[in-house]
Amino acid sequence: MSANKQEDRKGASNWREFFWNPRTHEVMGRTASSWGLILLFYLVFYLFLAGMFALTMYIMLLTLDDYKPTWQDRLTTPGMMIRPKGDQLEITFSPSDVQSWNGFVQNLDGFLSPYNDSQQVQMNDNCLPDKYFIQEDSGEVKNNPKRSCQFNRTMLEECSGNTDRLYGYSQGQPCVLIKLNRVIGMFPGKDGQSPFVTCGAKMEDSDKIGPLAYFPSNGSFNLMYYPYYGKKAQVNYTQPLVAVKFLNASLNTDINVECKVNSNTLAAGSERDKFAGRVSFKLRINK
Repeated sequence: MSANKQEDRKGASNWREFFWNPRTHEVMGRTASSWGLILLFYLVFYLFLAGMFALTMYIMLLTLDDYKPTWQDRLTTPGMMIRPKGDQLEITFSPSDVQSWNGFVQNLDGFLSPYNDSQQVQMNDNCLPDKYFIQEDSGEVKNNPKRSCQFNRTMLEECSGNTDRLYGYSQGQPCVLIKLNRVIGMFPGKDGQSPFVTCGAKMEDSDKIGPLAYFPSNGSFNLMYYPYYGKKAQVNYTQPLVAVKFLNASLNTDINVECKVNSNTLAAGSERDKFAGRVSFKLRINK
């Protein structure tokens, strides 16, 4: 029993000496000078790492432009999107049921509010159509902010929400807006030919879609809205739109619609990337 107590006292004494040894003046096995040297080493080491990180970040920031990305990794053909989007790119409604399409109308109203003619006249230029609106910098002098061309809401005619504030949904002739995703520096056409949109039904629904109307009448994204210089450089940029109106789509059936952009410079979308230059959605008009 006494032997166990002696071993316990010896173990406790060893622990006390580990934390502070009065004979050698060591703390946790090191003298004060030893602790000072090792702390100095780690201080210098981590200051060196912090300095290397700061220098690397500084050099990287010198390569960046506030107005234009230094590196761009993008598709050769931009994606497309529709408004209103609905749930999972589905537009389902009944003309007689206001609640079924009221959300679509509100979505279009909010989306088109920056396109009001009065606002466009104040912010943007009245540009020459069918010609790129190029605004190059003058050497080191940045031509910022860059100007933008007007896209007036009235250009969408029957789908502008002006002549028909319900965008045809109450009559079973819905309007769908189409836009190309923004890509800095993209030139989507040549020889004065603007890219244009065509829509159609998938093969099994080809007899259900009925006639379509496009606004502007040629369904094009005019060249004067390109190139796009970036959100910060071109603060008032307004994306061009194309509206498609379904004039006599079949009722009480799902119609799988695909819209795509046609251009003499942009590559057609492939099966590997089904969203490049095209968008698919389902339309259903219930009676």
